[in-house]
Amino acid sequence: MRYAVLGTGSVGRTLAARLVSLGHDVVVGTRDPEATLARTEPDGRGLAPFGRWQAENSAVRLATFAHAAAQGDAVVNTTSGAVSLAVLDAAGAANLAGKVLVDIANPLDFSGGFPPSLDPVNTDSLGERIQRAHPAARVVKTLNTMHALIMVDPSRIQGDHNVFLSGDDADAKKDVTELLRSFGWPDRSIIDLGGIETARGTEMLLPVWLRLMTALGHADFNFHIQGA
Repeated sequence: MRYAVLGTGSVGRTLAARLVSLGHDVVVGTRDPEATLARTEPDGRGLAPFGRWQAENSAVRLATFAHAAAQGDAVVNTTSGAVSLAVLDAAGAANLAGKVLVDIANPLDFSGGFPPSLDPVNTDSLGERIQRAHPAARVVKTLNTMHALIMVDPSRIQGDHNVFLSGDDADAKKDVTELLRSFGWPDRSIIDLGGIETARGTEMLLPVWLRLMTALGHADFNFHIQGA
């Protein structure tokens, strides 16, 4: 299958590499490929330049957001939530129409410093805004409540833990469930919360997640829902 992964950060790189390892064709989308490849220094978070990473992951291609989305049978949004809507607009509504759009972004607002707040929150979500902005796309919110390495390798965490799904298109959620299974998520760990409006709940887990990461000093943890 052909995947367009929008975003060149750590989440996008982790997802792209895992998809390639599973035999998928992957193109990563960025605003300006030449500028992305021209960077030679780590970014503000210490992430190595994309060109260096791509040299070690040569099966992954780089293209503009629009060209990447046009090539993908499915699209994965790994961009920062603050720019996700603008990125998807750049990808082009026609290039997203009819496709499963896996949204992993969170609406983190760093304008007040760290820890960030959420915008939108409570009465709306980034997942819903994306679905409203691109009604012909089949948006599924998932994997946004954990570190990228756990997204693609749930065995990093011992015992049972969960991943959530939110979306209005039942067939799209089935496709994403199959993708999660291929990453190693067992059926018992996958919880379908319902329509895209339920993304409000998973996005609101991020303030808890960030404070847990600070308290624990690492990100190798996840949420487990213990039932009767």
